[in-house]
Amino acid sequence: MTLDKRRPAANQPMSAQMRLSILKDRHRALDKELIDLQLQPLADQLLIRRLKREKLRLRDAIELLKDELVPDIDA
Repeated sequence: MTLDKRRPAANQPMSAQMRLSILKDRHRALDKELIDLQLQPLADQLLIRRLKREKLRLRDAIELLKDELVPDIDA
């Protein structure tokens, strides 16, 4: 069993940067999964729609987290 160095132990809090990295990894994995599914001639359209919704939800979560990490600039 290999340990993922980026993920803290269950009892340790995750930094925003670590959460962002995990969300981006999951988003990329969903993208690859969607591409693979869509190449199949008899792809499950319901599953594809669900994965697309999940990918959009992840994109929104990534953007919110990025906004938290970037300091506000007073104009």
